[in-house]
Amino acid sequence: MMRRLGIWCVVGLALLGAVASAAETLRIVPLVTDGEVLVSFELADAYTQDVRDAIASGLRTTFTYDVELRMPVAGWVDRTIATAVITTSSQYDNLTRRNTLSRAIDGRVLEVVLTENEATVREWLTTLKRVPIYQTSRLDASHDYFVRIRARRRPTGTSLFGLASTITGQARFTFIP
Repeated sequence: MMRRLGIWCVVGLALLGAVASAAETLRIVPLVTDGEVLVSFELADAYTQDVRDAIASGLRTTFTYDVELRMPVAGWVDRTIATAVITTSSQYDNLTRRNTLSRAIDGRVLEVVLTENEATVREWLTTLKRVPIYQTSRLDASHDYFVRIRARRRPTGTSLFGLASTITGQARFTFIP
């Protein structure tokens, strides 16, 4: 009985370590400027061999980012101010040897790009810069806020012990007009 408990503790610590290390790879930078809250983020180390293999096989590879602007509430559930779902996709065409890259926010396609450059594909899927998520005129002055992002990809590929590969990160800021 004690041996089983010890094994489960080791497995639990390994899972906790995997989740903690995954959370460190999402870098988020909120920026308040020109009347808007902008967010830039990078999902470092997400462009793995599994992702490259999925793209090379012609599978549509999509990274989905759930972005939330939240306000902490003491002793209660944090208040969600705004949400956005950002998807970045790559579809490789084996005949032309080009990637069709697309980016959408809340289902609206913003941009489509054709490229043969793998570095461009990596940056397109894992890095977003200065995405507007909310207007500052609707924020309370001198109040704390945070941006939380959950990132996931399809196809999922392999992960530790078959778990879903969702990475979550957050960054806090104080709005000072």
